[in-house]
Amino acid sequence: MRRFDFTGGTAVVTGAAGGIGAALADALARRGSALILLDRDAERLDAVAGEIRATGRPVETYVVDLADAAATAAVAERIRDRHPRIRLLVNNAGVALGGRFDEVTLDEFSWVIDVNFRAVVQLTHTLLPALKAEPGAHLVTISSLFGLIAPPGQAAYSASKFAVRGFTEALRHELVADGIGVTCVHPGGIRTRIARDARLGSGVDRAEFEAGRQRFERLLSIAPATAAEVILRGVTRRRGRVLVGRSVTASTEVRVR
Repeated sequence: MRRFDFTGGTAVVTGAAGGIGAALADALARRGSALILLDRDAERLDAVAGEIRATGRPVETYVVDLADAAATAAVAERIRDRHPRIRLLVNNAGVALGGRFDEVTLDEFSWVIDVNFRAVVQLTHTLLPALKAEPGAHLVTISSLFGLIAPPGQAAYSASKFAVRGFTEALRHELVADGIGVTCVHPGGIRTRIARDARLGSGVDRAEFEAGRQRFERLLSIAPATAAEVILRGVTRRRGRVLVGRSVTASTEVRVR
């Protein structure tokens, strides 16, 4: 499969209002992509889109809560109808939930699964015809370090990210005949808002959670822009798996041994 060409293609990025998603949007714009950006935060999404539009690159934005299956379906269908050919789909949006399995409700657990996995499947399924219609298209899903290892207190998040990993690896084999490249990304230690914005399980002690969150945030040392460049280099080379961060590389080496 030939190297991926960003120039002139349409790229869809979810979770584009901040963190890795915003950095990917910026990096894709600089590579010559036309952008379709999705997020639930209208104000921050507008800010990201405005900066890119100032460079002259075309940008469309859609405000959608990916936890809402009906709203996700409506947006995905609208994008497919407006853009019958899409060169790159990046399923980046994600949420986190703090607490052991016995400290969270099933509704809270399902919320994480809905955003992190069901929406990935839903968007990919709806937009796959547009990817198939574009020669040399590519699909990216953002899993996590916690899609490789599963620490305590992250049952919902790890379950969702392991699911993303399995789904993506299956698609990588299925879509070879269609000429579509597929990459699963496992970031670790990226300075994003996901820990700060994480929901707290109903049965979790708030003081204990806050102390743990602060310890975790001190480990986030990699800039989103750095992560975006690593991811897009992997896309260019059609890598099946991209690891971002020393913590991810180290955990993979331990598992292999």
